[in-house]
Amino acid sequence: MGKFKEKCYLWEIYIRIMHDILLKNITCNGLQKDIFIDGDRIGIIADTGTRKEEAVETVDCTGRAAMPGFVNMHTHAAMSLMRGVGEDTAFHQWLANVWEIEENLDEEFIYWGTKVACLEMIKTGTTTFNDHYWFPLVGHRAAVEMGVRPVSSYVVINKMTDSENEIEKARCWKMYDISREWPENLRFSMAFHAPYSVSEPMMIWAAEFARAHGLPLHIHLSETRKEVEDCMAAHGGMSPVEYLESIGVLGPNLIAAHTLWLSDKDVEILGRHKVTCVHNINSNLKLSSGYHFLYKELIEAGCKVCIGTDGCASSNNLDMLEAMKTSAMMQKGWRFDPTVCPLNEIVEMATVNGAVALGLDTGLLQEGKLADIQIIDTTGYNFLSPGSFLANYVYSAHSDCIESLISNGKFVMRNRRVEGEDEILREARKVLNRIRIK
Repeated sequence: MGKFKEKCYLWEIYIRIMHDILLKNITCNGLQKDIFIDGDRIGIIADTGTRKEEAVETVDCTGRAAMPGFVNMHTHAAMSLMRGVGEDTAFHQWLANVWEIEENLDEEFIYWGTKVACLEMIKTGTTTFNDHYWFPLVGHRAAVEMGVRPVSSYVVINKMTDSENEIEKARCWKMYDISREWPENLRFSMAFHAPYSVSEPMMIWAAEFARAHGLPLHIHLSETRKEVEDCMAAHGGMSPVEYLESIGVLGPNLIAAHTLWLSDKDVEILGRHKVTCVHNINSNLKLSSGYHFLYKELIEAGCKVCIGTDGCASSNNLDMLEAMKTSAMMQKGWRFDPTVCPLNEIVEMATVNGAVALGLDTGLLQEGKLADIQIIDTTGYNFLSPGSFLANYVYSAHSDCIESLISNGKFVMRNRRVEGEDEILREARKVLNRIRIK
């Protein structure tokens, strides 16, 4: 552990060698194009062969299509080493089991767990993820080393005990000060766990800290029916949404994961405050929390809606393409309306909506945007249908159609191979053998 701790605590700026890349003959937004990547940005998108930009590397992308990198708006990355924990149990029993496990986690677990998560996210097309977990500087470093973009949160959770509030505040300030040295395309986020696990003074402090420093505030909200019923019993009939509004937590910087159990009044309040709501369909289904996510109502009220996978302890994977398909089909199914959540909207939920909520200049294939690009192999059987590319991509294909991935202008996966993946899996097995999660 000595060498590992030295690696984690000696903070340094990572400078990766960037060079210009030309993606030739690639389908972009339905048209055959050349994409010239200038450093970490999309420089030029032009008709194939019409421009002669000089590039250090030219890649022939015939038979390939470009898509923006996914923005996973809610996950707990290092839980990648906790798959299968508490299977076939309801949410509150599952959570108690997770909290017991988390008492024994350390920096090494977070480091390699985050590396495993990044490996999976790269393989499934994610270039940005909004993380909500412990030892955030360790997780942040692991993600940066992998070449993807973490939005790293300091997470407050005091389980309703205020005895260590000042220690929590000091730790948060320290991380915030460190984050001010990060490049502009890496963001720090404030977070607290949930209204049922954090005392009112600390929720108010976290909200005020985020607002004062222009930070997103990332929380869990109205995930289960029990959470809503318990809140109403404790706070004079107020739902979690009403309660957080009463103490000044809601605002356009709030990123609220789940927002599953909502009244009409809750929807109106969230819309009025321009809250970003994150749908985590696979986690909600697997933990039997519910499925009536009010996507259409939240959009109409004024909320921005995004997609997250949640952590692997509940959803078991970080595959955004799978989450997109399930989200769209569940909306159509429970509403008996096939027009709800059309293809363009489900793609926006997984890409640009999250980028906007996080204040990041990505999520679209446009000149000047950060170069976060999936390269999709369209030569396989999933894309034979005469249907649209998006229909085949979302409903027919699986994430193994993502042949290569560019994040921040650099290849982090080529031909389904990620640098260092064998070492990551080897070291992760060592951690699991030591901690022995059951």
